[in-house]
Amino acid sequence: MEYCNNYLLNQQIKIFQPVDGYHTSSDAVLLSSLPNKIKPEDSILDVGSGTGGISLCLAKRFPQNKIIGLEIQPELAELSNLSAQANGFDNLSYYNCDIKTKNLPVKPCSFNHVISNPPYSDHDMPSPNKSKATAHNHTDFTLTQWINFCLKMLKPFGYLYFIHRTEAINEFITALQGKAGGIKVIPIYSKQKQNAKRVMLIAQKDSKAPSIILPPFYTHNQDGSYTEAAEQILRLGKSFFAIDN
Repeated sequence: MEYCNNYLLNQQIKIFQPVDGYHTSSDAVLLSSLPNKIKPEDSILDVGSGTGGISLCLAKRFPQNKIIGLEIQPELAELSNLSAQANGFDNLSYYNCDIKTKNLPVKPCSFNHVISNPPYSDHDMPSPNKSKATAHNHTDFTLTQWINFCLKMLKPFGYLYFIHRTEAINEFITALQGKAGGIKVIPIYSKQKQNAKRVMLIAQKDSKAPSIILPPFYTHNQDGSYTEAAEQILRLGKSFFAIDN
């Protein structure tokens, strides 16, 4: 497969991606900023890791932690492992597998943190590019099933992190009901005076804590440039909870 060499976090991270196929997006980098106060012994699972954008950023922030990515497209898993090697991330590895099957390289209830940017839609017109269509459209595995898999992989009181379209918020809340609590919803706005098109969510398995909506996060100024808060995450690799917002 023909691939190109790209970069994340203002060239702090090298990432290999298909010339013609799925590429990681700013959503991945934003999502990677959510895990916070990670203990040295904590393990992290990236479900549907794509070209590795989320977990590569996490490996940069947490070089002492074991991080694993699961990806259904074999060529993307292979490129992700090449990226991990190119960056010297010995704590990061990727596996090609289908999470719908029972033959998985990881065991349930074995991770302290599970993070995922699930396929966005089951009703949008899929891309003619097979790699992009697989990454963006779920056809035989619902979002609720995806969330349940992530919950299954978590240890008791472990943490979940998601980013998705705003219209999916009802399905997230319903799927997490009675299984996870302390849900934090972060609405993401492209600019002021626009509706939030995406949300990020944090939840703790087995928690009974109430849900809260955090202040809005704006990615762009009115002139189209990144906001200072977005710059701190997308360029500098800061934690979401450490930025000046």
